[in-house]
Amino acid sequence: MKFMPLASTRLVGLVCLLVTSAGWGINWPAMKLLLREWPPLFARGVAGVAAGVILAGVAWRLGESLALPRGTAHRLVVASFLNVFAWMGFTTLSLTWLTAGQGALLVYTMPTWAMLLAWPVRGRRPSPRGIAGLALCIAGILTLFAGGFALGADRWPGVLFALAAAILFALGTIVVEPLPLAPFASVAWQLLVGCVPMVVLGLALEHPRFDALSTRGVVLMVYMTIVPMGVCYLTWFAALRRLPAEIAAMATLLTPVIGVVAAALALGEPFGMRQVAALVLVIGGLALVLRKR
Repeated sequence: MKFMPLASTRLVGLVCLLVTSAGWGINWPAMKLLLREWPPLFARGVAGVAAGVILAGVAWRLGESLALPRGTAHRLVVASFLNVFAWMGFTTLSLTWLTAGQGALLVYTMPTWAMLLAWPVRGRRPSPRGIAGLALCIAGILTLFAGGFALGADRWPGVLFALAAAILFALGTIVVEPLPLAPFASVAWQLLVGCVPMVVLGLALEHPRFDALSTRGVVLMVYMTIVPMGVCYLTWFAALRRLPAEIAAMATLLTPVIGVVAAALALGEPFGMRQVAALVLVIGGLALVLRKR
């Protein structure tokens, strides 16, 4: 009987991970649908600012200090650019040219880029297992785009934005030290600092039409604000308190799988043997990299 509390804790942690991966995965087709009504930077920026305000309220209710320690402003700016502006902004921009499934698979290759960047930045050479994982990821990406030769010029901007998001986020995991803030206060600050420029750029460059947002668009905005950037952060931190970080990292491999399947169901995107093979190769490669880390 004394083992029941531990088993119960692990079960709660696994459920939290499932909620996190499902919420983040379903967000891919949701973003793709939203882009039919609002432009990418403005839509993601507005959702991010709203989520930042909500998380700041959560932090305040939990008794977390929202005061930014002296001398950390520059670290906050760098972290917000890499973890929020580049990650959220570039991934959403990539969907202008890519399907939701393609974007999800490309963006979630970031552990392989982190492994490669850790060599010149931290002096950590990739292991044979890591190199094998990278090779599998590359093979999966080439398979996704019909062997790499059917990728037309109309898709390359999306590929570049998706890879830039993955590489810059991976760089952030290596060079950015954790901010001296409690978890929700830290996320709230980064969302606000990273998403306000998206709103400004969106207004200046994309010229969004406010009357273009339908009832479905409003529902998608609410979902993108509350679930991926609100509920999923809550469940993610709850899982990290109950499970080893290695298990949590491996569980995030469900996110691109859910994203590809959800996009096929919601948007009618292709889901045949080529997509399945690409998923197996990329997820297998990421599993090798994450298992080493």
